[in-house]
Amino acid sequence: MSNHQKRLSVPNSWPVERKTAVFTVKAGAGPHGEEGVPLLIVLRDVLGYVDSKKEARYALNQGTVLVNGKQVTDERRPIGMFDILSFTERDEYYRVFPDEGGRLALTAIPGDAADSKLGKITGKRSVQGGKTQLSLHNGQTLLFDEDPGYNGGDSLVVSSDAEVVAHFVYEEGALVTAIKGQHAGEIGTIENIEVAPSSASNRVVVSQDDGSFETVEEYVVVIDENFTGGDDE
Repeated sequence: MSNHQKRLSVPNSWPVERKTAVFTVKAGAGPHGEEGVPLLIVLRDVLGYVDSKKEARYALNQGTVLVNGKQVTDERRPIGMFDILSFTERDEYYRVFPDEGGRLALTAIPGDAADSKLGKITGKRSVQGGKTQLSLHNGQTLLFDEDPGYNGGDSLVVSSDAEVVAHFVYEEGALVTAIKGQHAGEIGTIENIEVAPSSASNRVVVSQDDGSFETVEEYVVVIDENFTGGDDE
């Protein structure tokens, strides 16, 4: 199977120019599904730290590049929404966050914020032994001895050792960002959650200082002010 992908066919979230060349690298197996961006693209096209795949492999083999607190050596490792990138030798840390075009972008964060990342709860079920399993948007699963009281749509900030350090409730009044759709990258407060009477997606009205927008529930993630890239970072 080829390790290349045509640039014109990559997801809109990928931060690549589509007309500068025919092919780009294909993401390897891992989290984030087809939306995952190969780490090589981040190192070469976004940050400009390397000029080639060979340079990327050399840099990764130095052991100073971490994704979500873990050393990475595969340049095709998928990078996706809310992942944390650490460049320990440079003392630089970034959170992957959508820009207002829906493309994945990097927001600089302090080093003490690089040990945890945000995940949206996309599934909740009881498993053997009476335990509760939560599934997050990035493929991570968390297991609890008893129901922790977290629900689908809520967001959790999870440390690198899988401990929940913060919980943001999905409810009216919550601060959210849209991660897909026409309003991807926009931030606002949930004004209303319109529950669909059938299997259709619930609709969410998000208010902003200069108006509001409406999108489907699956496209919004609850955050707090520390995730907006503002001065409080």
